[in-house]
Amino acid sequence: MAKLFMVVNEDRFFLSHRKPIALAAMRLGFDVTIVAKDTGQKDKIEALNLKFINLPVNPTGMNLKEEWQTFSFLKNLYSKNRPEIVHHVGLKNILWGGLAARVVGIKGVVNAVSGLGGLFNGNRLSLTTRGVLAVMRFSNRRKGVKVIFQNNDDLSIFLSNNVVTPEQVAFTKGSGIDLKEFSAVPVPDTTPLNIIFTGRMVREKGICDLIEAAEILKPRYLGQIRFLLCGRLTPNKSGVTEEYMTKHCDGEYICWLGERNDVHQLLEKSHIMAFPSYYREGVPKSLIEASAVGRPIVTCNSTGCKDVVDDGINGFLVEPKSPTRIAEAIKTLINNPPLRCQMGNAARKKAEQEFDIEKVVKTHIMIYSELQS
Repeated sequence: MAKLFMVVNEDRFFLSHRKPIALAAMRLGFDVTIVAKDTGQKDKIEALNLKFINLPVNPTGMNLKEEWQTFSFLKNLYSKNRPEIVHHVGLKNILWGGLAARVVGIKGVVNAVSGLGGLFNGNRLSLTTRGVLAVMRFSNRRKGVKVIFQNNDDLSIFLSNNVVTPEQVAFTKGSGIDLKEFSAVPVPDTTPLNIIFTGRMVREKGICDLIEAAEILKPRYLGQIRFLLCGRLTPNKSGVTEEYMTKHCDGEYICWLGERNDVHQLLEKSHIMAFPSYYREGVPKSLIEASAVGRPIVTCNSTGCKDVVDDGINGFLVEPKSPTRIAEAIKTLINNPPLRCQMGNAARKKAEQEFDIEKVVKTHIMIYSELQS
């Protein structure tokens, strides 16, 4: 029975983004172990008959001692257990896990690029970013390594910097969505209109821009619309504070709901998804979920986000960091109920064509099988 180690930053990310892949691999006979930071979800993973190992990692930090501990842990783990395949999800795990796998001599490596984040923001690559690319170039450029991308912008960076060869590349549009679980639900004919945001409370996710857009709309639409901000705070240096959220959210017009387990139900009760992120996303799960339920989307013309929205068809793409443009797009949807329904239907159709979890699972299983042979 081939050993498969799936390395992700946190247990809850595995449950929300990678669980179907691991379960499919287990059904096919792989001995699957999840390596992730335990934030309290370990029991849920083990209840799925998956093995779990706690990963010492700071997902958002750049402390050299902590980074060395993560690399050393993975190197020792791979050396001791000798898995046939290691699957790294996210930039930090690709960096240190990929290096550990090369040093130890693991023959099968899958690196899943799920967005490049703030490290790759800006037009010029920083010294740190170039160093990261150099390490990944050393780790990736060998036989037995496949790299999965979610958007063409990230793929272009890796190809132009010789981090991967075209033969190593695989592609999925996001992490996929269960179209039966997230079924299409008509846009509600209710008031107030709920405009929902789901994601971490991070400035690059556009949360501050959305709050400013809400204030622009308030004099005209108070009592007719409501903003639902759903997501947790983060220690990320660009994360907003609890004080900021409390100051700007009155609980009636702008409601901060915190981290929720009922996002599916909240989407069904909502009328518009607003996610003005300018973060280097892979393909945001928030937008995929909204598409599957059949909601029109307002998002930025930015990496990852633009892969979900065809401007004017299933939503609007707006200029990043522009509360005024965000407000204008939301206003258009507020004032046009038929357009909301039309775009919502188009969003569902796009989800069925491009984001079905079955396609994502199939791609991963084919890669595992190829590396195992």
